[in-house]
Amino acid sequence: MVLLLAEAHLSTGGLIGAFASAAAIGGVVLLLLAAGAGAVTVLIVALCAAAASMSLLLLARRRILRSQLARPRTGREALVGHIGIVRSSDGPEAQVFLDGSLWRAEPSPIHQEAELRDGERVVVERVNGLTLCVRKAEEWELNP
Repeated sequence: MVLLLAEAHLSTGGLIGAFASAAAIGGVVLLLLAAGAGAVTVLIVALCAAAASMSLLLLARRRILRSQLARPRTGREALVGHIGIVRSSDGPEAQVFLDGSLWRAEPSPIHQEAELRDGERVVVERVNGLTLCVRKAEEWELNP
């Protein structure tokens, strides 16, 4: 049980969980042998327990990986990819209206020569503190 709890809190890719399953199956086998069960019964129970534990481990691993690969929904990281509108552009820095608030913005380092103009739609490429690094939105991004 300790190994299963460790697997739940550590990211080992299922290695600790596999050892926990093997230990549990070994324990069941020893209990059945000590109770005087036949070899065929012990083998069938061990194979069923192994199949059940491996299917549970694979299901848990799939759910964990899905949640780790999911795009963030809140916080600064969730702003990447959103489209905003330039409200005021004074030199290299501009004000961008995005998701109901004004943000300080600057052109992305790759597109730094492009100047931001008022009313222009921009896409957030990354967030640096409270400053958004943006680039001009392309036509295909504006019409999903």
